[in-house]
Amino acid sequence: MVNVSQLPVIVLNGPTASGKTELAVALAHALGQPAEVVNADSMLVYRGMDIGTAKPGLAERGGVPHHLIDIMDITDEASVAEFQALARAAIADCRARGAIPVLVGGSALYVRAILDEFEFPSTDPAVRAKWEQRLAEVGSERLHAELAALSPEAAAGILPGNGRRIVRALEVVELTGSFRSTIPAGKYAVENVIQFGLELPRPEMDARIAIRVERMWQRGFPAEVEALLGRGLRQGRTASRAIGYRQLIAYFDGELTLPEAKEQTAIRTRQFSRKQLSWFRRDPRIVWVAAGPAAVTELVALIGKLSPATSSLGGHQVIGRRDG
Repeated sequence: MVNVSQLPVIVLNGPTASGKTELAVALAHALGQPAEVVNADSMLVYRGMDIGTAKPGLAERGGVPHHLIDIMDITDEASVAEFQALARAAIADCRARGAIPVLVGGSALYVRAILDEFEFPSTDPAVRAKWEQRLAEVGSERLHAELAALSPEAAAGILPGNGRRIVRALEVVELTGSFRSTIPAGKYAVENVIQFGLELPRPEMDARIAIRVERMWQRGFPAEVEALLGRGLRQGRTASRAIGYRQLIAYFDGELTLPEAKEQTAIRTRQFSRKQLSWFRRDPRIVWVAAGPAAVTELVALIGKLSPATSSLGGHQVIGRRDG
């Protein structure tokens, strides 16, 4: 009998609108054995952020249990370190009950933090608050120059417009004397990982994003954001930065028209999808498959090849593989 702790973790990576959510549910059913989805998208954790995140409803989940969805208020901060702990606990829980975890990736940073040996530098709220205040006073480009003076290596790996990462780098430099702006080399901290990536031609990806943004507006996305503003969305340091939400906050603040907010949402989503794909492409452990209806059949076949050993458990055929 296979040790349930050795059940594989199947990971679905891919850019926004590549169909990861639907594929994860289809794959969970197609495996022919218990499987559950573990969310790795930092914005799906927020209650009420539904339309703008394309959060799957109960019907879309197809009876497959989903973990780490709707677990935080919009005023909470979803740090990568906390997400790492929550996701690893969910994976362990699935395995302990004999269910295969299907991790559905959001950003490469979150996926890598969950799967790999990935430690986080210490943090100090007072130090961070000091640098956040400095960011508000001088702006991200000036603060980036200050970071460059303290740690040229750290500044070289962070864009001047990324105020949040600049603040974090300055906090870590002050606390430890150094900051590493690149993701560590991949070495799994979680056993028996099988990673897949969904790829599709750029024109198709852009077309899917355009359709998604149009549907968001048709479903009442501006009204969703307006309601969330009444619940403290502006105070949510993580939630308020989500693509689409940030643009609609600017609309309600009179900084953008509604058509401009919609257009900027599509533009930023396209940019983010390219960034996602670029980061995932750097990981040689990911096996790429074409997105689309045939993907689930291809994945089941590939999983069988990558995890050939099976053992009976509770009447199901359970995949078991140890990393060599």
